[in-house]
Amino acid sequence: MAKDYIPDPDGEFQTWQANFITYANAHLGALGILATDMALINLAQSTWNGGYTAHTAAQAAAKSASQNKDTARVSFEALLRALVVRLQASPAVDNAERAALGITVRDATKTPVGVPTTRPVVMVDTSQRLRHVLAFMDEATPTSKAKPAGVMGAEIWVKCGDPAPSDPSQCGFLALDTRTPYTADYPGADANKVAHYMLRWVNTRGEKGPWSETVSATIGA
Repeated sequence: MAKDYIPDPDGEFQTWQANFITYANAHLGALGILATDMALINLAQSTWNGGYTAHTAAQAAAKSASQNKDTARVSFEALLRALVVRLQASPAVDNAERAALGITVRDATKTPVGVPTTRPVVMVDTSQRLRHVLAFMDEATPTSKAKPAGVMGAEIWVKCGDPAPSDPSQCGFLALDTRTPYTADYPGADANKVAHYMLRWVNTRGEKGPWSETVSATIGA
């Protein structure tokens, strides 16, 4: 399909039509058209120009008004927030009044934290020499980095060297990491040894969940 010679965007159409009308009116004889042929077109151009000018002015005014509105809101919000800080700190303001004002009503009831019941799932990146990067997720949500509710972090225990541990007591505490991943660096003397990891969740009260499966990886030289 051939491209239309009349541009679609208004700004381009404005330039195109102005050139067309100016040239046509200036070369009536050469083009073989009469002034009467252009009469309705010239009138339509005048109507278009008025509408286009008004539209452009309205757009500029709307943009300016939007900018003024946004600037005013920033200043207004800052003043409101400063007052709310005072109200929240005031002993004279109770929760019923906070609710009536539509501001945050603090929950004075603490949600009990349960003992973790799920286990971490562990993956070890061995791509760098003398370094293991441990990514750990919850077995209930293995595609998310989020920890279970109430959990502070993961205890990481390790046994360096074979055989693999048959019991957590054979491992040594490595770290309590609150955010995956954890990076474990090893001295050169441990190169080519196998590190065996066991992890468990710990909640904010220090209570521990069940142990993960043992995950083993060679320490690259």
